[in-house]
Amino acid sequence: MLSISPTYLLYYVPLIITISLVFGGTRHENTQEILRHAWMTGRWITSFMLMIFAVLCFLAWMI
Repeated sequence: MLSISPTYLLYYVPLIITISLVFGGTRHENTQEILRHAWMTGRWITSFMLMIFAVLCFLAWMI
């Protein structure tokens, strides 16, 4: 199903944490607001990537 090693997916977690914290930190100064914004951003990015993955798996199954 996946053409890459699953260990490459381990890079996803620190990458999403870093992106979300930087994105939240550029918009807020309060730590609680940064963490809340980072949580929402990480959840949004993960949901978007899962939807893309589902569509690609469906298309691969159709072919």
